[in-house]
Amino acid sequence: MKVVKGLPTEWGMCSHTVSLDSVPLALSYWKNIVAFGLSHNIIIFNAIAGSQTAVFSGHTDQVRSLAFSPDGISLVSGSYDKTVKLWDVQTGGVVKTFSGHTSWVRSVSISADCTRIVSGSSDKTIHLWDIQTGECYYVIKQQDHVCYAYFSPTNPQYLLSQSGGKIWQWDIDGNQIQPTYDGFHVVFSPDGTQFVLCNKAVVTVQNSASRAIVAKLHMPNGNTNCCCFSPDGRLVGVSAGVTVYVWDITGPDPCLVSTFIGHTRDISSLVFSSPTSLISASYDRSVKFWQINTSSTDPVEANTQSIPLTSAPIKSITLQPRYGITITNDLNGVVQIWDISTGICRTSFQAPADDFYYGDSQLIDGRLIIVWHAEEKIHIWDPEKGEFLQTVDAPGDRLDDLRISGDGSTIFCLYWTSIKAWSIWSGESVGVVEVEAVGPQRSLTVDGLKAWIHYPHSEYQGWDFGTPGSSPVQLPSIPTLHVGGPMVCDVSQSRIRDTVTGKVVFQLSGRFAKPIDIQCGGGYLIARYNSGVVLILDFNHVFPQS
Repeated sequence: MKVVKGLPTEWGMCSHTVSLDSVPLALSYWKNIVAFGLSHNIIIFNAIAGSQTAVFSGHTDQVRSLAFSPDGISLVSGSYDKTVKLWDVQTGGVVKTFSGHTSWVRSVSISADCTRIVSGSSDKTIHLWDIQTGECYYVIKQQDHVCYAYFSPTNPQYLLSQSGGKIWQWDIDGNQIQPTYDGFHVVFSPDGTQFVLCNKAVVTVQNSASRAIVAKLHMPNGNTNCCCFSPDGRLVGVSAGVTVYVWDITGPDPCLVSTFIGHTRDISSLVFSSPTSLISASYDRSVKFWQINTSSTDPVEANTQSIPLTSAPIKSITLQPRYGITITNDLNGVVQIWDISTGICRTSFQAPADDFYYGDSQLIDGRLIIVWHAEEKIHIWDPEKGEFLQTVDAPGDRLDDLRISGDGSTIFCLYWTSIKAWSIWSGESVGVVEVEAVGPQRSLTVDGLKAWIHYPHSEYQGWDFGTPGSSPVQLPSIPTLHVGGPMVCDVSQSRIRDTVTGKVVFQLSGRFAKPIDIQCGGGYLIARYNSGVVLILDFNHVFPQS
């Protein structure tokens, strides 16, 4: 049996978030010291203690780029005030200011021998500066804004730049080295032997000397923002929108080892702080510190091992095998669409809700719809259009769960003493049944227009709301869901059996024995637990599909 990894049992964790007053546009790291640009200041942060230690002031406009020297003694900054500054890290004082650009400085880097600085600017030039004299000794003219310019970390004679959708190679005398590459972001590996190049949804890792492609990574979440190497060169981190993906490139086939969701706006900068930790800065005005989990342990068998969670627990899941996806909703209102065959997040959306404790999402006719309950109303939201489809009055006593029907037509709400259903398109009442008010942590299991209450003591009570013009019909107490082929899932016993032979072919056990929600279809079983863990099991190669 195959366990689809990466959701969220193989996720890393956000260990710390720093909330800021403005957008951090620059980020750099050296031996537990984090520097990020915040407006016209540079904030120095201790990565271990998680606290601010200093503020460097001197720029008169946004700090756009930062880079520590290889020895950590100096820090160089580029700003929208058109200057480059060299700072003494120990004292926080400005050592030199380099003036000469006529527009924003977007990128800076220090050579491996600490004798030169390279800067790229919106004035369509690359400047090479002598640190000792403070003079610009060469200007390389480009046809477009220079977004990135980096020295090799080991070869002070060699640098890369990005301008006009192209990656350019140069020596320190301004001579261009062929070839050029298509791309929008590029960084060197720590030993300078490789560089990673981002070109929209494709990321390639290339040998610096031979230019041979070492690895090609296909991003599942659209265009890439930025990328970085881990200090040991084993991992590559890539951000796409609000998501960070971490790949292990050491084997013959690159392996996705972690996916980070937590930012609500695009990521502006990304850097590794150790072989197993990563820092991201975002336009949501935060800096997040992530811990990477590279364990490959099968979560079904590792019943004694703790499982790390995402930054917010998963509250509801929707399996949609027709589209090859599952959709998760967490307590922060982050909705994520996952490829169930790979466990990779395709995209994510943020619900405009302060309270998303009771919510669900579904792809209906190819259109994502997000639904949640707040202040005795049901809110139905189209995230792609950024608008409410409608708001439905939904009064009732204490709410325990909310689910969208399997066909996408109906919203079910489990209240303390009733289940109420509404049409998702018209907002009209579909049906109401009175239920037993017993115990906390009740949840709904939905299959099409059938809805069961799952009580904490593993009992079920269900109704069919699909009979037009009549009241919901009570169902047998134990729901049975079709998995695929001849296989069905006895939900109350968390087991899969063959309907032809009657034999049990799989049983969830140990700490995975009692999920609070199970969904099946298309050869998959998805189980959600009170801990927030979601487990995806793929049975497609175990039995044939009908």
